[in-house]
Amino acid sequence: MNFEAVIGLEIHVEMKTKTKMFSNAPIKFKSEPNTNITYLDLAYPGSLPRLNKQGVINAIRVCNALHMEIDHTLYFDRKNYFYADLPKGYQITQQDHPIGKDGYLEIEIDGNKKKIEIERLHMEEDTAMQHHYSTYTLLDYNRAGIPLVEIVSRPVIRSGEEARKYVEKIKEIVTYLDVSDGKMENGSLRCDVNISIRPFGSKEFGTKVEVKNLNSTANIETAIDFEILRQSSLLLKGEKIEQETRRFDEAKQETVLMRVKTDAVDYKYFSEGNIPPIHLSDEFIEDAIKTSNELYDQKLVRFLNDYKLNEVDAKILLTAKELSIYFDECAKYSSLYQAMANFIISDVLGYLNKNNLTILEFKISPKDIADLVKLLNDKQINSKQGKDIFAKMIETNKSPIILKEEMGLSLISDEALIRADIVEIIKANPTLPADFKNGKTRAQGFVMGQLMKKNKGKVDPLIANKLIVEELNK
Repeated sequence: MNFEAVIGLEIHVEMKTKTKMFSNAPIKFKSEPNTNITYLDLAYPGSLPRLNKQGVINAIRVCNALHMEIDHTLYFDRKNYFYADLPKGYQITQQDHPIGKDGYLEIEIDGNKKKIEIERLHMEEDTAMQHHYSTYTLLDYNRAGIPLVEIVSRPVIRSGEEARKYVEKIKEIVTYLDVSDGKMENGSLRCDVNISIRPFGSKEFGTKVEVKNLNSTANIETAIDFEILRQSSLLLKGEKIEQETRRFDEAKQETVLMRVKTDAVDYKYFSEGNIPPIHLSDEFIEDAIKTSNELYDQKLVRFLNDYKLNEVDAKILLTAKELSIYFDECAKYSSLYQAMANFIISDVLGYLNKNNLTILEFKISPKDIADLVKLLNDKQINSKQGKDIFAKMIETNKSPIILKEEMGLSLISDEALIRADIVEIIKANPTLPADFKNGKTRAQGFVMGQLMKKNKGKVDPLIANKLIVEELNK
């Protein structure tokens, strides 16, 4: 019997704001534990929440990118449960009235577009971080209260590959909008998977298994594919699938049991009495959307249409938002768009990858890259000289124009001077013209080699080749 997977994803995205969602405690990563906290984060009696305006703006921008219906009134609820990392005994969230609902995004599978429907996006606060040791656990409340949005898909995903591409698209959206850094390895984007299987053609849902806290898109795909095989095997053997919560064991590349679920947890939601309903004006929502950063898809269209880049190169430049910004800065100083793209992809990225750096750690300014490409394009220097200047730019942080003069790398382009050297070389090797006319093209290469040797590689090769052919044909 063949089975169909039914998969839904819950993605938590940590928002990029200066302060927490409901307190004015600063958000600073890599701080000493329990230093970025207020009375509210520790649930002191009498402390009251106040809503982070930027957190709401960020949520609106994500909703718009996901084609969602945006609620003009904000309602908050209490999700009640007792756990060590939740000091208040409840989490402030949005249960019945999420800020966004009924959205979608598109992914590409085997060259075809698939629309992934999204049920809701709601705002909430993060919990404290637990640090487990052999006999005890310590709590760091620096994370308690950091703004989150939770994005819940409908169960329309059918494979690990689809799930991976969906998460990659969400990550791309939140990073290009600059509402989150989207780093799964740091917990800025966290994913839970709900998966069941059923016979093809069946409309009934199977028993749902949850896989918690997947920390990479590769692990999401692997965990889902493993679960599909595991659950299919159980059903084929006539065994029952238990409603479980599992985790992904990266070393074994499989899911393992955390706990068996017996009944659905009753969180006893009720309205957050300390935050009354907040109406968002049309102007507020429109301004949040209007001032949003450019999305990947929008930037790709612009790179293709305005810069006339080929699609492969445009997509390479868009692999990281910061790299695309760097190219945009280069484009302010030169219209040699494709030449600059070629240089960045080959030389700049080559250097960054070799040294395990990001473009944010690259010290050469976009203007200097534009100037270097212009020197190459204008044939003021050849490609080898360009590489030498680039290496010196990295070392000294000087402009390519200054380095060209300091290194004495100007190309000789005076035709009279070049022709005189060519004539001299041919006179010293009188058989070359006959060899050339008899189809021995190495004669041309020999003259070029001798010419470059005599002038220390500083001759414009295009002009030289033209003159060599003319003199050999005489």
